[in-house]
Amino acid sequence: MSPVPDPSGSTRHDCPDPPRVPTPHLRITTAKLPGTAVIVRIDGEADQEDRRKLDDALSRALQDRPPRLVIDLAGQTFCYSVCLNALLAARMDARAAGVEMVLAAPPPQTMRLLEITGTDELFTVRSSVRAALAGAREIG
Repeated sequence: MSPVPDPSGSTRHDCPDPPRVPTPHLRITTAKLPGTAVIVRIDGEADQEDRRKLDDALSRALQDRPPRLVIDLAGQTFCYSVCLNALLAARMDARAAGVEMVLAAPPPQTMRLLEITGTDELFTVRSSVRAALAGAREIG
């Protein structure tokens, strides 16, 4: 690299920009366990552009009124307010439909967001999908 004069009179070396790490795209998958639960797995991170996709997936999961809706957050890389708001809306829809909603395996950042916002008191949270299906004790 060749030195580049700085207006202050000193010399600096231009360094190439660090490689850009792509943001993990949101991926939502759904599994139905007839008579037991619907499991919605959220992988990656949801930003404002993904809100409708997330809302639609959660609404579809509630259409048949399963006994339990398990939202698997194990693959979530970051939870923005967009995702939290979608989860809160799904919670209200689930309650209105008589469906138990459980958050499974939230990563530490997501748990911290729930705690900071006080919404950890609103959600049933389990350490894994297996625990959510079994109705095991809450984490924390």
